[in-house]
Amino acid sequence: MSEKKQSKVVHLFEGWAFRKINYLIFLVGLLLIVFGYIIMATGEVDSFQSITLAPILLFLGYLVAIPIALIYRSKK
Repeated sequence: MSEKKQSKVVHLFEGWAFRKINYLIFLVGLLLIVFGYIIMATGEVDSFQSITLAPILLFLGYLVAIPIALIYRSKK
């Protein structure tokens, strides 16, 4: 009876295992964030790149790519 109970135990880290695709998506998110900050820093105060382009890249990095990397699971 104790063998059946032990086989049903699921560990937290087994369910959250990252695969190669997760790391690639996470890397893309980090690159978007880094490029967003670089573009924001190099542009003038009222330029298109500082007001529009950099926030879009930061949004895509922080709120799209990184959460997808954390949630995505490949189909078996």
